[in-house]
Amino acid sequence: MAITYNEQAEPNGAKTLSDQAYLQLRSDIIHGELQPDEKLRIEHLRTAYGVGASPLREALSRLTADGFVTAEGQRGFRVAPMSEEDLADITQLRILLEKQALCQSIEQGDDAWESRIVAAFYQLEKVEESEERDPAEWEIRNHDFHEALIAGCSSKWLRRFYGILYDQHKRYRNIALSTEIPRDLHQEHKELRNAALARDGKRACDAIEQHIMRTAEITLKVLREEAHREQEIA
Repeated sequence: MAITYNEQAEPNGAKTLSDQAYLQLRSDIIHGELQPDEKLRIEHLRTAYGVGASPLREALSRLTADGFVTAEGQRGFRVAPMSEEDLADITQLRILLEKQALCQSIEQGDDAWESRIVAAFYQLEKVEESEERDPAEWEIRNHDFHEALIAGCSSKWLRRFYGILYDQHKRYRNIALSTEIPRDLHQEHKELRNAALARDGKRACDAIEQHIMRTAEITLKVLREEAHREQEIA
């Protein structure tokens, strides 16, 4: 599940190990390797990640601040739960922040910003039009494309909170990607590219809202189907 790190090879000691543990735990939560509500036992994590207790506790505290982990007082930590209400909240906030960042980018972006969008879309298009699409590569290219769209935004705080919400939304998006529900993602991305390069703020914001909402709608459908199956089993 996790990468094992060598403490002796890290010159910065616990801080560097904490960063490594934070990134690996965050990735495992986002990609479902660690399940919602799963108990995060320090002793088990020490073995799985090859990191000491202190760096792990620091990493878990950071993940708690980011909303990926919940703290249970003296009882330790758990992976944050997933729910319809949480999905709706994250979706609305992501739409709000991404539209704001996109509008700023359209207003402030220069030729380099446009070139970055063109390059990121080209790389994403190659994956999306491939007969054997690699999900891991698609995830990277999709992330790079969305980052390119808002790269002209000068607000560091807006970019920071957007990054957290993007990864929170990714937890749910991974559920949507596992379904067979028809969707033309490539066309959605093409519309985003065209609207941004045309410097049409309203069109771009409408496109990003529809794009994110479509993911939420598919994810919600899957969550409800899973809940229904669990009720039938019970």
